[in-house]
Amino acid sequence: MTIKIDQEAFKWFEREFNTQKPFHIRLYPQYAGFGDKNKGYSLAFSLEAPAIAAEQHEINGITFYVESNDTWFFNETDVEIQYSDAAGEIFTNYKEHN
Repeated sequence: MTIKIDQEAFKWFEREFNTQKPFHIRLYPQYAGFGDKNKGYSLAFSLEAPAIAAEQHEINGITFYVESNDTWFFNETDVEIQYSDAAGEIFTNYKEHN
């Protein structure tokens, strides 16, 4: 599992969470939605420090991470978070390992 966040998506997180750096953003599965990776689940985000991070990626004072008990959602997957100018929001791509 890897986490990749493009520069425009990073700026989106800075604006949305609007808090003093450094801080942590948890990526976790939320039971609701029409997720591409696991049906019935979508990717959610929260501003909180990790208990036991399984994977993390720090960019300019913001650490994006996945808790160890959430790894089932990301098994054998690379997560890419990008920003869409047209939609004005972020979207997630999941790249499965073969």
